Amino acid sequence: MDFQLNEDQREFRAVLRDFVDREIIPVARDWEHSGRYPTEIVKGMRDMGLFGITVPEEYGGLDLDPVSFALVFEEIARGWMGIAGILGSHSLACRMIAMRGTEEQKRKYLPDLATGARRTGIGLTEPDAGTDLQGIRTTARLEGDHYVVNGTKMWITNARHADPLPVLVKTDPSASPAHRGMSVLLVDAGSDGYEITKDIPKLGYKGTESCEIVLDNVRVPRENLLGGVEGKGMQHALSALEWGRVNIAARSVGIAQRAHDEALAYAGQRKAFGQPIGDFQAVQLQLATVATQLQAARLMAYFAADAVRRGRADGQTGMAKIFCSEVALQAAIDAMKIHGGYGYSTEYEVERLYRDAILMSIGEGTNDVLRTVVAKSLLRGETVVR
Repeated sequence: MDFQLNEDQREFRAVLRDFVDREIIPVARDWEHSGRYPTEIVKGMRDMGLFGITVPEEYGGLDLDPVSFALVFEEIARGWMGIAGILGSHSLACRMIAMRGTEEQKRKYLPDLATGARRTGIGLTEPDAGTDLQGIRTTARLEGDHYVVNGTKMWITNARHADPLPVLVKTDPSASPAHRGMSVLLVDAGSDGYEITKDIPKLGYKGTESCEIVLDNVRVPRENLLGGVEGKGMQHALSALEWGRVNIAARSVGIAQRAHDEALAYAGQRKAFGQPIGDFQAVQLQLATVATQLQAARLMAYFAADAVRRGRADGQTGMAKIFCSEVALQAAIDAMKIHGGYGYSTEYEVERLYRDAILMSIGEGTNDVLRTVVAKSLLRGETVVR
C-alpha cells in the first residue's frame, strides 16, 4: 500500500504550489476585499493549461487523473478558494462535454475550452431547486430545429464568461419520474433572451461572480442537445457531480492547510505573558488537532479521487466531501481562536478562510443530503467499509 504521490504528481504539485505562492497569495486578501476580478490570475492559469485539466489530450487538454485533479483544487484553494471556483465549474462542464457530448460537440467546443479561449460553467440550480434537481422548472420546447428555453438559474459561476453554458432543462415536463424528461442544452454566449439579472451578494467565495440568469425564449439549436438524445440530463449532471465532490473535498483540504499554516506561524510569533503563545498547552492542543484532522482529510480526499479513477465512487466521494468540508470549517474556527481578536480582523487571512469554509458543506450537495447518498450506497452494497 503506497500513500505517496507518484513522481509526476509531486512535480505537478510543486509547479502549482509555486504559482499559488507567487501569483495568488500576495494579492488575495486585497483583491477579495476590493471586489477586484482576478484577471491576471486567470491568465496565469490559462498559460499553465489548467483550463484543460478534464479535457482529453486529443482535444488539446491535460486529461489529468483524478488525484492530480484534486491537487489543482487543493493548492489553488490554499491561496484563494474563489479562484478554485472559476476553474471548478469550468472543469466539470468540460468533463461533461468530453464524456457525454457528440463528436461534433467535442470538436466544436473542447479545443478552445482546453486553452481557456472559451470558458464555461454549469447551469443547474434554480430559485426553487438546488439539491432537488428533479424539481427544476426551466423548460425547453422543441420548435423545428431549435429548442425554446424559458426559466431562471441561480448561483451560476462564470456566468459572464461561459460560452457555452450547459443548462439543465426539462424537455418533457410531464415525464414520470421527472428525470426521464430532463436534458442538458449547450447555450451559446450572446443568445437572444439570455440575461444576467443580478450578482448574488455572498459572505465569502469572492473573486468569481455568482449570478442569477434569466432565459426568456432563448433559441438553442437542436444540435446543442448534449449527447444528441433527450432524457439523459440527470445522468449527465450526476456524472459531473462525482468529480465535483472530489473538487470540493480538495478545496476543503486547501482551506484547512492554509488555516494550519496561519495558526502555526501566529502561535510562534505572538507573545503573551512574556512567551510565544505556542508554548501554552491549550494552544498546542488546538494546533495538534488541526494538523491531525488535516492529514486525515487529505488522505480521504486522495483516496476518494483514486476511487473515481477505478470506477463509480458515489459513496467514497460523498464521504470525502462530508469529512473534508467539516474539517475545513473547524480548522478555520480554531485558527481564528488562536489568533484571538486579530482572527476577527480583515487584516488577517483567517477570517476569509472561515467565510470560505462554510460554503464547502453546502456546495455540490449539502452534507446532510450526501449522508443519505452514502447510506444508500452502503445499503446497495456499492460502497463497502472494512
